[in-house]
Amino acid sequence: MFEQEFRKAPLYDPASVQWMRDELIYVGFEEMLTPEAVEFYLRKNDDEIKLVFINSVCGCAAGSARPGVSLALQNELIPDKLLTTFAGQDRDAVDYLRAEFLKDYPPSSPMMALFKNGQVIYIMHRFQIEGRTPEQIAAELIEVFNKVCTKQGPSIPKEKYEQLVHAKACGHTIPLNK
Repeated sequence: MFEQEFRKAPLYDPASVQWMRDELIYVGFEEMLTPEAVEFYLRKNDDEIKLVFINSVCGCAAGSARPGVSLALQNELIPDKLLTTFAGQDRDAVDYLRAEFLKDYPPSSPMMALFKNGQVIYIMHRFQIEGRTPEQIAAELIEVFNKVCTKQGPSIPKEKYEQLVHAKACGHTIPLNK
């Protein structure tokens, strides 16, 4: 289905952004690194609520989106599956996600969307993230989680969450991949 020769290299040195990935993995996200992974997780008609986070090196991802989604996942109700892919890094996966599952929406990173049976049921674009605090973002996500989710949270124990160190640096200083 997917041709290996079409794989795009990451825009940034993978080691330089790993800490941005690790923050989401720490709170329970699984990475979708390839189009195959996106297809596998999102094409299923299993009635699960899946939160997809398109990660980014930009300042609003660091300053509010990642901390906001992490805080929201401390809620009593959370999505069944937490999935992430990284714009500028997992380029083929992000392109496939946008072309197949987000084709009715303009590209955005960071971005968060809830899916059920391959369909978007909620979306938060970058313009809805910029200028907002993590607490404001978490409050909006929690409101949606409380309406559509049934899985018991939090995603990680409170004690573990309290040890989380957010990746706060803006990515504009990260060198491009050579």
